[in-house]
Amino acid sequence: MDGVNAPPADRRVADAVAGHWVDRLAPRPARPYLRLARIDRPIGWWLLLLPCWWSAALAAIASGAAYPDPVHLGLFFVGAVAMRGAGSTYNDIADRDLDAQVERTRSRPLPSGQVRARHAALFLVAQALVGLAVLLQFNATAIGVGIASLVPVAIYPFMKRVMPVPQAVLGLAFAWGALMGWVAVFAHLDAPALLLYAGTIAWVIGYDTIYAVQDIEDDEIAGIRSSARFFGRRMRGAIGLCYGVSVACIAAAAWRAGAGWPGLLGVALFAGHLGGQVLRLDTRDGRGALRLFRSNRDAGLILFLGLAADAILRHLTGP
Repeated sequence: MDGVNAPPADRRVADAVAGHWVDRLAPRPARPYLRLARIDRPIGWWLLLLPCWWSAALAAIASGAAYPDPVHLGLFFVGAVAMRGAGSTYNDIADRDLDAQVERTRSRPLPSGQVRARHAALFLVAQALVGLAVLLQFNATAIGVGIASLVPVAIYPFMKRVMPVPQAVLGLAFAWGALMGWVAVFAHLDAPALLLYAGTIAWVIGYDTIYAVQDIEDDEIAGIRSSARFFGRRMRGAIGLCYGVSVACIAAAAWRAGAGWPGLLGVALFAGHLGGQVLRLDTRDGRGALRLFRSNRDAGLILFLGLAADAILRHLTGP
């Protein structure tokens, strides 16, 4: 009972990872809710988590710690999975009518009838409570900064109806972790965290434009705005510009935090990965665009490993 041959109550979402354990092993009544939380599409929580880890590694460099705080890294992991699920559930509740008009999204649990809106709302509350429990483990300033992230999360689903580039608002939300790792250590925000946040916003706009390539035709019919539609023939150059701004800001953040050659090498390898995405992008190939979009997990891990290695080597070799 998998994929397109499954009954409506147990149908795999179109852009989910093929053969994911949610579709094979999870209890059948739980599957629609796991899909609603995007557990079958892990790239979302990875992209929410990685800026948190970057920020934690940057804070370790600046504070002279031997490595990024492993407790913080673990909390960010749990929080990213929970809040990615909560945000996706909220987005799907708000977009259920639009999603029904787009080929890729009409198989989602709400437009396909697998979950009722009121049950989705209860599930949203449950996930948000998990996220709140994680947030309360940090200092008071971090708690306040974390709560403030709800503003862009709340308004994003409606921006695709009025803004030509709603990905900018998505960037404000998905980049928020770039602030959290720093403020969890220092209890205040400084230039490195703000530069990292700016760079991460540009990264999000770039990679989500690639993601939106899949839906250009359906979005136009449904009246959904996206950066892919807005940039049009200039899309490759626009993505390249976003990625260039991202690398410049993140490099400046690493430099201001005191990173040495390992951290800057991580930034350089991150830049090379992003440049490769731009060169390989075919705006007529939706499947290829999805693969490039998902590859940003690897790009983000490369950057994190470079920054973490910087903190570790600095501790081992001394100033």
